[in-house]
Amino acid sequence: MAECKEIMYFDLRTVHDHFDRSLLDEDDIDIRAYLEAYNELYKFFQLMGSVFSFVSSDLKQKIEILQGLIDKDQENYVTVKKMIEYEKENNLLRKSDFVNGARTLLRLHRGLDFISEFLRQLGELSDSDNTSTCCKDAYNKTLAKHHPWLIRKAAIVAMYTMPSREMLFKKVCGDNVQKNVDALPKMLEITSHVITRTHTVYEVHELHALP
Repeated sequence: MAECKEIMYFDLRTVHDHFDRSLLDEDDIDIRAYLEAYNELYKFFQLMGSVFSFVSSDLKQKIEILQGLIDKDQENYVTVKKMIEYEKENNLLRKSDFVNGARTLLRLHRGLDFISEFLRQLGELSDSDNTSTCCKDAYNKTLAKHHPWLIRKAAIVAMYTMPSREMLFKKVCGDNVQKNVDALPKMLEITSHVITRTHTVYEVHELHALP
């Protein structure tokens, strides 16, 4: 008889703890801890299924690229600042045959902005409220600015199938809905610090417009 595969539900406290650990002194970010938090967030998209396919596959690919860079070079791919400085000094940002970490992390940063805004609005809904409206609003404020028309159209159409807040939390959190709802404010607070710090680092190096 085949063994039943255990369902790995989403845990906001895990996201909080990893992002908290990623915030280093001197306004820097530990990349490995950042990715560990993102891997937990990725569960959210997996559990939601095809509705978030417009972003989930891309995020997974970016996580794997950065993890690969860390595995190959644990000296220069330790923090966000060190990674960017290393890639700038070695002219890797414009190298056509190299998938650089700065561009890859920028894509994750934009995705995190969307996730954070969506979860923030989700926390303000009542259990019976539909989640599609706040998801569309969060998307239009964040990721939509960086997506071509075709992806934007497909994403908005997919969002029409989203459930109520109560059903969404049950789908991604299982029996631990209240625990995750209670953890949401602190998780959003620490995530906001991560987003702001990442944004500042890219601003200092003038890399927000990386193609």
